[in-house]
Amino acid sequence: MKKILIALLVCFSFVTANAKDYSKYYQNLPVQMQQPTLPSIPDNHVSILECGGNGDGLTMNTQAFAKAISKLNKMGGGHLNVPAGIYLTGLISLKDNIDLHLEKNAIIVLSEDKNDHFKIDETTGKKENRATPAINASKRKNISITGEGTIDGNGEWWRPVKRSKVSDVEWKEFQAMGGTLNEKGDIWYPFNLKHEPNVAENMDAQEKTRTHMIRFTSCENVLVQGVTLLNSPKFHIIPTRCKNVIIDGITVKCPWNAQNGDAIDISSCKDVLIVNNVIDAGDDGICMKGGAGAAGVAAGPCENINIQDNTVYHAHGGFVIGSEFSGGMKNIVVRNNTFQGTDTGLRFKSAVKRGGTSENIYIDHIYMTDIKDAAITFETTYFDNHVGAQKQTTPVKQEFLPNFQDIHMSDIYVRGCETGIEAHGAEGMVHDITIKNSNIFYTKEAKNIDAACKILLENVRFEVSQSKFSTQHIQEVYLTTVSV
Repeated sequence: MKKILIALLVCFSFVTANAKDYSKYYQNLPVQMQQPTLPSIPDNHVSILECGGNGDGLTMNTQAFAKAISKLNKMGGGHLNVPAGIYLTGLISLKDNIDLHLEKNAIIVLSEDKNDHFKIDETTGKKENRATPAINASKRKNISITGEGTIDGNGEWWRPVKRSKVSDVEWKEFQAMGGTLNEKGDIWYPFNLKHEPNVAENMDAQEKTRTHMIRFTSCENVLVQGVTLLNSPKFHIIPTRCKNVIIDGITVKCPWNAQNGDAIDISSCKDVLIVNNVIDAGDDGICMKGGAGAAGVAAGPCENINIQDNTVYHAHGGFVIGSEFSGGMKNIVVRNNTFQGTDTGLRFKSAVKRGGTSENIYIDHIYMTDIKDAAITFETTYFDNHVGAQKQTTPVKQEFLPNFQDIHMSDIYVRGCETGIEAHGAEGMVHDITIKNSNIFYTKEAKNIDAACKILLENVRFEVSQSKFSTQHIQEVYLTTVSV
C-alpha cells in the first residue's frame, strides 16, 4: 500500500508541475463554460530509439511506433519521446494515457506510399476501403501530442490540384511526378504516379480514400500543444465527438491552394479550448462542424467552445461554422483573434440537408487586415464536394435547414475587405444577429444582405476606399435592422 501511495504521489506531482493554467480564459465569459480537464499522463518515458526507431529519413518507423506505444500501454501509459531526426512512418494509433512528445528538431514524415495508411481487416485480411488518419485514437482517454517538433503530412502525394491555382513552373512539377489529368486538362490527380502505387481503380475512387492527418474520435481529455502540423493530405486535426479538448500554441501550415486543407476542425465536441495557435491554411482556419442530417443530430452539438488569442493568415475563413452542423452549435466564444489575409473573416456556411441551429455565439475583439472577399458572411446555399465534382441539379428534400441565430458580435475591426457584411438566405435562415461597436474598411460595398436576413447593426462604422490608403467617405450605422 505504501509503495502504491508513493507512486501515485510521484505521478500527481509530475502532472501538476507540467500543467498549464488555463483559468484566465474562463474569466468574464458571456456564457457559462466548464474548463476542459487536462490529460493525466504517468511519468513513464520510452524513446522511439529504444524500440527500433531510426531518424535517418529513410527507415520506416511504423512498427517502432507501434512497439513503443504497446510498451507504454503495458506500463499504464507515459511519454513516447521522439528525439531530433526525421522519422518516416505510416499509421500511429495512440492508446489511453499516452503522450506523443516530439523534441526540438524531431520531424515525423508520413509515407508517400498510400498503402501505408490503410488498416488491414483482421478477419478478412483485406485492406479497408478508406485510409485511416495518420495519427489516430478512438474511444481513448488521456492522450496528447506535445513538444517542439513537426508532423509533415506529405500532402502533395494525396491532393488533386487545380491548374488555376498554381504557376506554370508548379504545374510542370506536378506533371513530372506522373499523375493523371481530368478530361478538361485543368485538374491534376495523384493517380498513376511514376513511383508510388495506386490504392483504387480510378482517380475519383482514390480521391475518396483521402483522409486527415490527426483525428481523435470519441476521446476524452485531449491535449495538442506546441507542435507544428505541416502539409496534411486533408484536414490537419479534427477531434470528433470528443470531450475536454485543448489545442494550444500549435502552428499549422500548408500550401494556400491545398484542396480541403483545413487547419483545425472541431466536430460535435464538448468543452474545447483553442488558444495561441498560428495558422496558414489552404482551406478553413478554425472551423466548427456538427454533422449532416440525422447522423449530425445524433452526434450532438459543438458545445462550450472557447477560442482566443489565435492568428490566422491565409485561409478560406478565419473562424468558420459549417458547412455541416445539423447537430447544432451552442455556447461558443471567439475573442481576441487576428485574421490577416484570409479569404473571408467570420464565415457562416451551410445548406439544405446539412443545416442546424446556433445558440449563444459570442464574438468580440476580432482584428482583420487584407481580407480578400467579405469580412463577415452568411451563406445558406453552400455546395461542397470533391474537386472536379458537378453541382447537384435535381431538387433535394427541404429538411435540416440552416438556422443561423443568436449570434452576437462586437468590436470587430477590419482594415481592408471587398465587402463588409454579406448575408444570403431565405426567411428564418439568418436572423437575430447583432453587430455592435465595429469599424469596417472596405473597397467594394459595405453591405450585401438579403431582405429575409435580419441583422441588427448598432454603432457600426463603414469606410470605403479604392485602396488601403485613401478614404472616400464614411457611412455610420447607429441602430438599424438591415433589410435590403
